[in-house]
Amino acid sequence: MPPLTIDARGVTVRFGKFTAVNNASLTVAPGEVFGLLGPNGSGKTTLIRGLCGLVPLAGGTATVLGHDVNTESERVRAQIGYMSQKFSLYEDLTTRENMDFYAGIYGLTAKQAMDREDELIALTGMGPYMDQYAGRLSGGWKQRLALLCALLHRPRLIFLDEPTAGIDPVARRDLWNLLFRLSAEGISLVVTTHYMDEAERCARVGYIYMANLLAVGTPRELKEMPGVTPPGTRWLEIYDLNTAGLLEKLRKIPAIQQATIFGQSIHALVEKDRSLAELGLENVKVVDAEPSLEDVFVTISRAQAAKI
Repeated sequence: MPPLTIDARGVTVRFGKFTAVNNASLTVAPGEVFGLLGPNGSGKTTLIRGLCGLVPLAGGTATVLGHDVNTESERVRAQIGYMSQKFSLYEDLTTRENMDFYAGIYGLTAKQAMDREDELIALTGMGPYMDQYAGRLSGGWKQRLALLCALLHRPRLIFLDEPTAGIDPVARRDLWNLLFRLSAEGISLVVTTHYMDEAERCARVGYIYMANLLAVGTPRELKEMPGVTPPGTRWLEIYDLNTAGLLEKLRKIPAIQQATIFGQSIHALVEKDRSLAELGLENVKVVDAEPSLEDVFVTISRAQAAKI
């Protein structure tokens, strides 16, 4: 098997007495799309900064592309790309000028820069926008430009911090299709996101909450965690014309442990041995369901909070 792109064991990051990341362990394989999820302030970005060698580890070890992040941080950063949540390129430069600037930062020769820029323009479809100021691009095209600049030096690993925040659904899908093309070329991607549908697209997902990495696995593995569907319960999808009104009624029934609206239906965790009549569902459409990733993260977040 090829060596791991990321191998982090017991990573801890502290700022003074405050622990921002506590004993986190994860691996990322070549070409893998790894999703990192968690509430704002949970430690996602800090963990990424630690893996980039931008903040020192207070405990644990981590290698990225075979290099120790504490002792070889410059070699790590030379082989990775980073795309921040906030657009960080120069808005008063054109697309082409931004690309030329970052090519120079990465030390590419004029010939290398021209060849690589042509390759990435074809990959991202940026051709029509080369002479447009970056600040005037739409959100989706700004993200493509940011990704393009992060790819100029041919990194084998890219960190993307909420890359689709604030862009429209079409641009979001196009960006993910582009990420999958990079994955197919063997480039590893670590993506932070708040969108559950994006988490479903990842090969594996890690969930960090209050500095603790609580779960790592495929979306299927996480949904099959014992605490998500406790013994003696089952998940149901309930359809009714008045979903909001029905939800209020269901929340008063003790045998219904959880209930929330998803689109035109109600997603509920109920006691398995109860009849539909006992659950107040005899006159509505009901089908068996599986837990969602949102169910997973709500369950483990509440369990962690209860320990504190």
